[in-house]
Amino acid sequence: MPRKPTPLEVALGLRFRSSDLREMALTHRSFAFEHGLPTTNERLEFLGDAVLGLAITDTAYRAFPDLSEGDLAKLRAAMVNMATLADVARELGLGQEMHLGHGEELSGGREKTSILADALEAVFGAMYLDRGIRATQQLIEKLFWPRIDAYVRGEGDRDYKTILQELAAQDLGRLPEYRVEERGPDHQKEFTATVYLAGEMFGTGMGRSKKEAEQRAAREAHERLTDRSAVVAEER
Repeated sequence: MPRKPTPLEVALGLRFRSSDLREMALTHRSFAFEHGLPTTNERLEFLGDAVLGLAITDTAYRAFPDLSEGDLAKLRAAMVNMATLADVARELGLGQEMHLGHGEELSGGREKTSILADALEAVFGAMYLDRGIRATQQLIEKLFWPRIDAYVRGEGDRDYKTILQELAAQDLGRLPEYRVEERGPDHQKEFTATVYLAGEMFGTGMGRSKKEAEQRAAREAHERLTDRSAVVAEER
């Protein structure tokens, strides 16, 4: 009698043949440490990162033949960043199926951006070993296509650090400077980033990682710089 699919498999629309691979992908190091387990999801995460990058690159390359190499690189960066991965993981309910240690459980680990992003990559690594590259690429394309399409249309999350750097170099002849502060215990750190352009503060952002905070600060700065450039253009 076939086994009942797990909630994650239902969300993915694809079953694992190997329950061991599935469980390994969901095992955070904190759980493995507390229970004396020899394996965590970290090696699968390493593998899944490469599989994800290839799948996104291949999908974008084939779907958008007019995009330049630089634009393809920006699109890929926007898809594989920690915040985007965590958002996809939340949509799948991945956090609820993670095996976490007691400390991570108490500190809200099931909603932590870094844990969710790493776990999603581990799932892709496990699926690659379990089902092969074709099935895994189809799965990744299905999960990420709405975001890829929105990005190309100019919607959704973008790599604002790169965009801001190019805009600042063009308009000010200077590169952005980021200053980051962190607070909180190691298991629940919070970062605040402030970005300066030519010595002037242009934006701030907060996040669970330095990268996330800098992206949010860059987005705010990009909006201010764009608005300022528009005003200058109107006055000419």
